[in-house]
Amino acid sequence: MYLGDYIVIEEQTGPFAFACECVSTGTKFAASIDEDKREIFCDRSFPDSHPHACRFLRPDGPLLRCTIHRDSPAQCKFYRCVVMRIADKEGKTLGIVTGTLHLHSDDPGLRSVWEAAEKAVPESFPDAEEQRQQYLAGRGYLVT
Repeated sequence: MYLGDYIVIEEQTGPFAFACECVSTGTKFAASIDEDKREIFCDRSFPDSHPHACRFLRPDGPLLRCTIHRDSPAQCKFYRCVVMRIADKEGKTLGIVTGTLHLHSDDPGLRSVWEAAEKAVPESFPDAEEQRQQYLAGRGYLVT
């Protein structure tokens, strides 16, 4: 969600076409809004209310979607936004974990368990993501 600081729209070149630049690499690229996402792209309320979010990110029901998936730059293709959704036993979402294995949650219980998981399974472990999922599941959380 915070790639908006790294991907800049330099110019709109058509109704759904843009000249862009990856700030971190200086790489320029052309992006066209995927045809199946043009309707959600037209709603500007999300980028207006989230100034650091990627300008091409839009809500689609409960999910956030990249509207330039086909043309997204390499840094986006290697970045996974959400790798885990964590819920309580009743299915209420308590937090998400991003591709960098960072927890985003306001739930103090989950935050405490996550900190213990980080100590038990450091990020450097080859299968840290899977082991942390198992750690959370073993403590009663639903992990998808």
